[in-house]
Amino acid sequence: MSIIDERLEEIRIVPVVKIERAEDAKGLAGALVRGGIPCAEVTFRTDAAAQSIRLMSEAYPEMLVGAGTVLKTGQVDAAIEAGAEFIVSPGLNPKIVRYCQEKGIPVYPGVATASEIEQALELGLSVVKFFPAEVNGGVKAIKALSGPYIQLRFMPTGGINADNIKDYLTCPQVIACGGSWMVRENLIEEKRFDKIEELCKEVVEQIR
Repeated sequence: MSIIDERLEEIRIVPVVKIERAEDAKGLAGALVRGGIPCAEVTFRTDAAAQSIRLMSEAYPEMLVGAGTVLKTGQVDAAIEAGAEFIVSPGLNPKIVRYCQEKGIPVYPGVATASEIEQALELGLSVVKFFPAEVNGGVKAIKALSGPYIQLRFMPTGGINADNIKDYLTCPQVIACGGSWMVRENLIEEKRFDKIEELCKEVVEQIR
């Protein structure tokens, strides 16, 4: 496993964050760190993504900050320049995967089928995102797919919450889970960082 894989497995939870205003990035990062989840996947679904990654990384160097919803090579460049340490995409685009590999940054593309898993293995990947997890069968699907592909591990995202995260994390094939319930958009927009910290602490205690 790479160093990033090891850190993800140690942290176990990857908050999937959509930030509309970069000014909220530092407060959010502080809440995640204090809450015991020093990690964030900042999605490139807003214009504030790159600047938010930069601000989080600078304010909290101990955090593991990555970029999500990466669909273009230009977004890979922007993420790396901002300080992102890993890239996540919703699907498996060989062009994006190879570009990240050329740049030397870990990439976790989304897969949902055996055919996509075989493409991932052909590209030399050992960890992939399973997305959307619940819609595609959840833990049962991961266990079934792991049968013929025992060398691959998963970072399920999509439909994961406080009620089912333990089921995922007790699955040996799961390295970490992505989720957004502790970093809901309204909490960030309302600057309710104390609530985000509280939700993080709750889930950390839950999975401990």
